[in-house]
Amino acid sequence: MKAANLGVLFLVELGALAGAAYWGFTRDVASPLAWLLGLAAPALLIGLWAQFGARKARHPLHGAARVGFEALWFGAGALALLAAGAPVWALALAVLVVVSKSLAVKWGQ
Repeated sequence: MKAANLGVLFLVELGALAGAAYWGFTRDVASPLAWLLGLAAPALLIGLWAQFGARKARHPLHGAARVGFEALWFGAGALALLAAGAPVWALALAVLVVVSKSLAVKWGQ
């Protein structure tokens, strides 16, 4: 069960990135700008994760700062889906994040 949760954690990370990309690609703007937004939004999230969220982050966060960062980071993915007109996917991502992260804390993952 713990190993499965690690897989779910990875999938929700990808879901947040996919949500950000979907938001960018679905903007009602000129095609080149939509492409830029679709690539830049997940790139920004990746950069933030590399700086603060990854195991080998340059500036790793701990405790409440880590919880706040992850809430904002995963929340950005869910909000991007909501803003792109996919409320069911946004809710599904948010619920998966809450459940999986709660289990990860409980199990010390």
